[in-house]
Amino acid sequence: MSEPFIAPDGKPRCRWCGAAPEFLAYHDNEWGFPVDDDRRLFEKLCLEGFQSGLSWRTILAKRENFRAAFENFDFRKVAEYDEGDVERLLQDAGIVRHRGKIEAMINNAARAVEMVEREGSLAAFFWSYEPDPATLSTPQSQSVSDVSKAISKELKKRGWKFVGPTTVYAFMQAMGLINDHVGDCVVRERVAAARDRFESPAP
Repeated sequence: MSEPFIAPDGKPRCRWCGAAPEFLAYHDNEWGFPVDDDRRLFEKLCLEGFQSGLSWRTILAKRENFRAAFENFDFRKVAEYDEGDVERLLQDAGIVRHRGKIEAMINNAARAVEMVEREGSLAAFFWSYEPDPATLSTPQSQSVSDVSKAISKELKKRGWKFVGPTTVYAFMQAMGLINDHVGDCVVRERVAAARDRFESPAP
């Protein structure tokens, strides 16, 4: 395991958050904390899909633009988008102008609506896959897992796109289905405490 990043406050963090100035706040306040809000879950899965082939720094820098372009990730509204909306979005320099990814997001919004009708919420579906902490590997030692493969397989079966197992694993890390902060990271205990207080929405 590589040496931790020592932040300006003198405390150790996961090394990746030292790669760009804007990563620190994201790491300290969002990454790994458990999320049960459907809009945020949909947003993160979409942004992970848009990140494919790009850096997270690029996506994070454009996140507010994505929110403005996609109805703040209200999947019920995005599901109603048509070809005119696709063409409009392809002209939006504030986001990633990739037709396949834009069309996938609109498709996934419709699939999200179906999932809510079937499962009650996106959160209920995703948290039903929460792995037993005792089965997890050393933090940040892998980029895919049996659980991310299972989620990816089920999502694809339901018609979702750009949801490969690596994308899903990054989603799991970010949304708190696992606590993947390294052992020395000062935020790891905060995430663990948040998870202890968290009431899983899984049925």
